[in-house]
Amino acid sequence: MPSISPAADESRTSSLLPMIIIGVLFFIFGFVTWLNGPLTIFVKLAFNLDDVSAFLIPVAFYLSYFVLALPSAMVLKRTGMKKGMALGLFVMAIGAVLFGQFINMRNYHGALVGLFVIGAGLSLLQTASNPYISILGPIDSAAQRVAFMGICNKLAGALAPLVFGALVLNGIGDFEQKIKAAATPAAAHAMLDSFASRVYWPYMAMAALLVVLAIWVIRSALPEIKPAGANSEDEIGHHGGSIFSFPHLWLGVLCLFLYVGVEVMAGDAIGIYGQALGLPLDATKHFTTYTMVAMLVGYITGLLLIPRFISQQRYLAVSAVMGIVFALGAYATAGYASVSFVAALGFANAMMWPAIFPLAIKGLGRHTEAGSALLIMGIVGGALIPQVFVHLKEHINFQLAFLVVMVPCYLYILFYGMRGHAVGEHIS
Repeated sequence: MPSISPAADESRTSSLLPMIIIGVLFFIFGFVTWLNGPLTIFVKLAFNLDDVSAFLIPVAFYLSYFVLALPSAMVLKRTGMKKGMALGLFVMAIGAVLFGQFINMRNYHGALVGLFVIGAGLSLLQTASNPYISILGPIDSAAQRVAFMGICNKLAGALAPLVFGALVLNGIGDFEQKIKAAATPAAAHAMLDSFASRVYWPYMAMAALLVVLAIWVIRSALPEIKPAGANSEDEIGHHGGSIFSFPHLWLGVLCLFLYVGVEVMAGDAIGIYGQALGLPLDATKHFTTYTMVAMLVGYITGLLLIPRFISQQRYLAVSAVMGIVFALGAYATAGYASVSFVAALGFANAMMWPAIFPLAIKGLGRHTEAGSALLIMGIVGGALIPQVFVHLKEHINFQLAFLVVMVPCYLYILFYGMRGHAVGEHIS
């Protein structure tokens, strides 16, 4: 058996603590982010909203990434990645307090502001942590490390709907009928007030936990990494130039925009999709969990295969093909079978972020923070693409609308995995 050198063993040990800390942060990303699915169902009931208005939940959440990603990069230049992560957690805590308070007051627009603030904290956190884990080791094996983070993220994503369902959505099967059957408008209003208040203490507890985590991160031994030194431009044969001279980055921003859109469609929109099929509320409130479980299986598969048997860019292309096949399956079937195909998109989507992010920032050197911020801005796809779907389904069959939105996105992701990631390499 080949022996492991002391230097290699020391390197592996030195990267273990950062992996654990960032893994905890990715768990927090997942829990907070994938609450949006059951949260959309919750606000639709609590505020008596139509689908378009209810889908302002992901709009407010993901729009903050677009607005605040570049300012986050400037903050990180001053604070460093470690302090920036802690600051992001503090901002998220403030957003959780605002969201819980405004929901308790039954102020929907105020609650959207709270979600925007949570997204702002996540924007800072993700702008720091994603490039950090990508350049913690060799960039060609970054998909493995990001996949491990993805397991933490989607494990939390699978738990979030279950926890939220138990604490907030318990017993909602006939809630709409109870509201309609209320003796007076005042009685119906009182029932809605009581239902909305269920979310208050869970979000106060979340805020407290985020503060504790922020203090833990700032006091931890998490090392600083200088992106310019760890992600050299020599890796792609590129020397000098502005950030506009890296076409693989800009193509990657669009790819990430479309990827997050299809991920949110498969994870957050699956509950509304199930309702449109006539499935009961008590079932649809857990559908996001099924997508997250499929993503967990996808991450484990990716960890086993990349890069030993297949490159991260080739696996990205294969994943896009699977996405097209599963989207067609959802269109061609009905009921729980159709929902199963939507949930299976989680498997197809799992390794997309772990592949796209490192491929897009590869070789950016001193532009790594700015490139990361541009990619984080692409998360706004999670706000806009579901809005295209909910508006489109007002005019055509909702399953056809789902297909029309999803397939073009996967076709572009296929292009990026096959060709787009390499555009501009080996520039002399």
